[in-house]
Amino acid sequence: QVQLVESGGGLAQPGGSLRLSCAASGFTFSSYAMSWARQAPGKGLEWVTGIYSDGSDTYYADSVKGRFTISRDNAKNTLYLQMNSLKPEDTARYYCAKGRSVVPGPRSDEYDYWGQGTQVTVSS
Repeated sequence: QVQLVESGGGLAQPGGSLRLSCAASGFTFSSYAMSWARQAPGKGLEWVTGIYSDGSDTYYADSVKGRFTISRDNAKNTLYLQMNSLKPEDTARYYCAKGRSVVPGPRSDEYDYWGQGTQVTVSS
């Protein structure tokens, strides 16, 4: 069965960095786009960034552009999110998601499996 397991969350200071990982199993990782989304307390799910199945292109929400970098290692079946220059408004639970095709998109219905998430808190 498909499994997505996020790790790497925690507490960071404003301006700091964190690197999230998502270990994937149960499907051919290199055949599907992947994305990260987040949900802050009391708010809806926000798509953050996505990457093509082969890693050839990436997309970012305006709120994280220039600060976050998505990447993947298809040999290790792992998705990453490097988060730099963190802000308090980045505080949220972060989820990785498996796309339904090779191209990532911003809508939730473009993804069929989600991990349990990892909490990121940005505070001084």
